[in-house]
Amino acid sequence: MEFITQNFAPLMFAGLIAFLLFGFPVAFSLGACGLFFGFVGIELGLLPEALMQALPLRLFGIMQNDTLLAIPFFTLMGLILERSGMAEDLLDTIGQLFGPVRGGLALAVIFVGALLAATTGVVAASVISMGLISLPIMLRYGYDRRVAAGVITASGTLAQIIPPSLVLIVLADQLGRSVGDMYKGAFIPGFMLTGLYVLYVVGLALFKPQWVPALPLEARTFREPDGSSGTPSVLVLALVCTGAATYLGLHMADVHSWWTGEAVASVPKDETIVVAMCFGVFLAFVMAVVNKVARLGLLSRMAERVTFVLIPPLLLIFLVLGTIFLGVATPTEGGAMGALGAFAMAMVRGRLSLSLLRQALNATTKLSCFVVFILIGSTIFSLVFQGVDGPVWVEHLLTSLPGGQLGFLIAVNVLIFFLAFFLDFFELSFIVVPLLAPVAQKMGIDLVWFGVLLAVNMQTSFMHPPFGFALFFLRSVAPTEPYVDKVTHKPIAPVTTLQIYWGAVPFVLIQIIMVSVIIAFPGIVSSGLDKAEVYDMDKVRLQMEADLLNEPPTLPEPEGIVPPAPEPDPFQTAPQAPSGAKP
Repeated sequence: MEFITQNFAPLMFAGLIAFLLFGFPVAFSLGACGLFFGFVGIELGLLPEALMQALPLRLFGIMQNDTLLAIPFFTLMGLILERSGMAEDLLDTIGQLFGPVRGGLALAVIFVGALLAATTGVVAASVISMGLISLPIMLRYGYDRRVAAGVITASGTLAQIIPPSLVLIVLADQLGRSVGDMYKGAFIPGFMLTGLYVLYVVGLALFKPQWVPALPLEARTFREPDGSSGTPSVLVLALVCTGAATYLGLHMADVHSWWTGEAVASVPKDETIVVAMCFGVFLAFVMAVVNKVARLGLLSRMAERVTFVLIPPLLLIFLVLGTIFLGVATPTEGGAMGALGAFAMAMVRGRLSLSLLRQALNATTKLSCFVVFILIGSTIFSLVFQGVDGPVWVEHLLTSLPGGQLGFLIAVNVLIFFLAFFLDFFELSFIVVPLLAPVAQKMGIDLVWFGVLLAVNMQTSFMHPPFGFALFFLRSVAPTEPYVDKVTHKPIAPVTTLQIYWGAVPFVLIQIIMVSVIIAFPGIVSSGLDKAEVYDMDKVRLQMEADLLNEPPTLPEPEGIVPPAPEPDPFQTAPQAPSGAKP
């Protein structure tokens, strides 16, 4: 019995692992483990009975958490966009644009995956959409199956790190930090990871060109009347708009000074990127509209199509992320505006129907209930775990590691990497992160930076063979039997599960490299955050003394001098003499 009382916290953690290994759902395993050990702790005298009275208040606190409202909003936005055909139009257009070069289809999938991540934030929607649309095309024209599967799953998981990510919302809630700060911190790392994916595909095109062939001439269906591709016009338009956006970004402080009428020394990097990007997109849209309306013929059909297909999702990105980064809206309000914008886009496309709306609302309700039930279970578990000083045990366990902060970060990332084989990011966020956050804060680690680092690492939970959810999503839509292609009429071999697993391995290694880069160069995350106000306390003290000197002095009364009696008020009624007194 003494062994149990002295090691109650580690036994409780081991009990949770046992519950999970039995195959019970995570939410119910957390709640059952918390209640079981809570009652045992009360019987052993380790916990007061009054501790359980705090449980209803914590559960009501979950229901009153405004931050979690962003999850159903962003989920609904992503599902509406996915079902309205936006991904299909993007993949078709960008695939035709990049198709003439080796690896063009893979680059198109990465580009569209990043764009879908910035508009939907839902991994399942991105992977399934690109698996259904792009995988048959890549197989049709001779792409290596491992490369095709790896590119699709990796691009789909970009929705975990590129805002508006559901992972970042949950991590912000668990770490007690602002969702907006998490979005700003993850902005640059998310697109750096996209760039590493692009470099990998470019390397394959150089050293393994037979794995990523270009589209044949007969597959390039969108061409100009004279038979040309129209790509030079797209390149010129991109260069002009990129140059204009870059010039605006370099002079953003001058623009702010002119707009506000006050001298502005610097502008946050995330705000500069979003505003400059939106200016470049708006300029391209205006040029395309003027060219089409006036029939100037300066832009090719490909340039006009690329512009008109890209403008709606980019406009939605500005509506959501731009308003959050500029401080106009909270993430919850941004998610609501994004959902409304998705409805408007689906309505303009003529794709908004009662069936689509029913499917999107049904899937959104299921995911939201899944998140809330896991959060309720983790709250029950953490209440009892804190009551038996479990965080103290975790703190002693982690702070005793050699290497200080670096040793702690390496151990934590290795732990998250291996736990991701068995748990998805919601379970990791609700079980592991609350145990790690207090230790990281005590060691002087910025929690926003720590959250972004964990988010990049948790991406591997979707791509780990053999339990990665993105691999399961692709497996559900990849062909399992040989079939005859409807365009080329050639037999196509199926995609095996082992090919999907091997295709994910290089991208898992790229994500590990990205984790190492964030640890080595923390400014990648912190440079996107607003600079904290630094006050000079000496100047504050001097200002207070100067303010005190400007007040009229209050002199003390000299001792031994009786202050004069106050003069009688002429309007005051004279007091009546008491009864029986002589006049």
